[in-house]
Amino acid sequence: MTRVMVIGNAGGGKSTMCRALSTAHALPYYAIDRIQWKPNWVQASRSEFIASHEAWLSQERWLIDGYGSWDSVQRRMDMADTIVFVDHPIWVHYWWAAKRQVKSLFLGRPDGPEGCPMFPVTIRLFKMMWTLHRDMRPKLLAAIEAHRGHARIIHIRSPKQLAAFAADPC
Repeated sequence: MTRVMVIGNAGGGKSTMCRALSTAHALPYYAIDRIQWKPNWVQASRSEFIASHEAWLSQERWLIDGYGSWDSVQRRMDMADTIVFVDHPIWVHYWWAAKRQVKSLFLGRPDGPEGCPMFPVTIRLFKMMWTLHRDMRPKLLAAIEAHRGHARIIHIRSPKQLAAFAADPC
């Protein structure tokens, strides 16, 4: 594992798992949200996003978590030697995202985009989660399957599988 792409719907435990993966494999960890959003949920320009994303991809070793544009998803897939898809039942994503949103009121979200309070965008987040699940998940599954011979695919389908992988991310 030297170039690892982690993707899946919000609230799936990806960030926590990524910290374990990053430590276990000494990989620099990058979150797409940090280059996609500027303070107050202002979207970064396409050129800013692409420049930062390409800078990450140009490194020999990386762990990148998140979606971004579909072009960036495909670019990461093409370059990744490992693709981790966190794909719990949608209700798990909703439940964990709801807990995270409430928790952010008191503790903030240290791994979220800088200057972007989480709670005010909760409704928008839940709508986006449904769209990702309904529209993007089938497209993502097909794209991941197309990379099966090129990259190691790890498809995590339950909190139990996520915990086991985070505990021993080999």
